Amino acid sequence: MTESTKGLEGIVATQSSISSIIDDQLTYVGYKIDDLAENSSFEEVVYLLWNQKLPNKSELDAFKQELSDNMELPGGVIEHLRSYDLSTVHPMAALRTAVSLLALYDDQADEMDTEVNKQKALRIQAKMATIVTAFARIRQGKDPVAPKKEYSYAENFLYMLNGEAPKDIEVEAINKALVLHADHELNASTFTARVCVATLSDIYSGITAAIGALKGPLHGGANERVMAMLEEIGEEDNAVPYIKEKFANKEKVMGMGHRVYKNGDPRAKFLREMSRQLTELTGQSKWYNMSVKIEDYVKEEKGLPANVDFYSASVYHSLGIDHDLFTPLFAVSRASGWLAHILEQYADNRLIRPRAEYVGPKSPEYVSIENR
Repeated sequence: MTESTKGLEGIVATQSSISSIIDDQLTYVGYKIDDLAENSSFEEVVYLLWNQKLPNKSELDAFKQELSDNMELPGGVIEHLRSYDLSTVHPMAALRTAVSLLALYDDQADEMDTEVNKQKALRIQAKMATIVTAFARIRQGKDPVAPKKEYSYAENFLYMLNGEAPKDIEVEAINKALVLHADHELNASTFTARVCVATLSDIYSGITAAIGALKGPLHGGANERVMAMLEEIGEEDNAVPYIKEKFANKEKVMGMGHRVYKNGDPRAKFLREMSRQLTELTGQSKWYNMSVKIEDYVKEEKGLPANVDFYSASVYHSLGIDHDLFTPLFAVSRASGWLAHILEQYADNRLIRPRAEYVGPKSPEYVSIENR
C-alpha cells in the first residue's frame, strides 16, 4: 500500500469540471473568478456551476423565477426554528437541522432520477437564504419576512434579513460575496458532500453533511474570528502592536494565507474594495484601515497576504449582519457548489472508499480475560 498523506494534502481524489485552482487562478467551469465577480449575478453563477454554461437571457430569467418561486419554507420548518433555545443554539446547527428537516417535506426526497435531483437542488438552494434569515429574525423576536418575487437572490437575502429594501451597494456587496464563495474545488465540505452521496444517499443528506463539515472552525468561521480580532484591537493604532504580540506568542492571525494559494487569494481584492466602500458609507472606516494595516504588516513579516475571509468580515459587519451568521451566509453561497458536485458525483458515481495506513500495535499476544 502507498504511503499515507496527512490531511490528504496534494492528493487528487477525483476529476471534476466544476471549478479549478491552477497557478493561483480560481475558475468556475473555466471562467476566471475576476470576470464572474465583476459581471455576473449569483444566479448566473449557480446556473453555470449546475449546467456547465452561462445562461442566455431567457434561461436566466426562467432560472431566477424558479429560485424565487421556491424560496418560501414549509410552515413546519418555521415552527421548528421557533422551538429552539435561541439563547444557546449555534446558527450552523440550526441550518444543518433545518436542511435535514426539509427532506421530510419533499415527496421526491429519495428519488434518484437526474432531473428530479436537479429540481431538488433548486429547491434547496432557494431555501438556504430563507432558513438563515428566518432564524436570524426569530431569535430577535421578529416574524420571518417572505421573499419578494421581483427581487434577486442577493436582494432577497438582505430584505428577508432586515425587512426593508436594501441599498444598491449592499446588494452589490452580497452578490459579490455569494459569487466569490460559490465553489472552491475539493474543499473539506465539498469532499464531505461527495463522500456522502457516493453511497447513493439522498441530496438532502449530502447537503446536511456538508454543512456539518463547514461548521468546524478550521473550515467555516474564519471571518467571524477576524471580526472578533478587529473588535479586540479596537483602534487603528493598536493594530500592528497587537499582531506583533500574536507573532511573539506564536499565535495564528486569522484570515491570512491559504493552503492552496501561494501568491495570494484571487478573491480577496474584491471584498477589500467592498470593505473600503461600505465602511466609508457607514462611518466605520477604522475597520477597513485596521485591516489594511494588519495585511500589510503580516505580508511584510510573514509573506502571507489576506484571503477571502479577511475582508468579508468587515463587509458583513458593515451590512449589520450578526457575526455568528457569517458562516451560515458562507453556506448559503457554497450550497451552489455543493449541489453542483453532488450532481456530478451522481452522474458518474463510484463509492469513495480510501485506505488507511495502519500504525498501531503489531501482533500482540491475545490474553484471556481471566489473565488480563
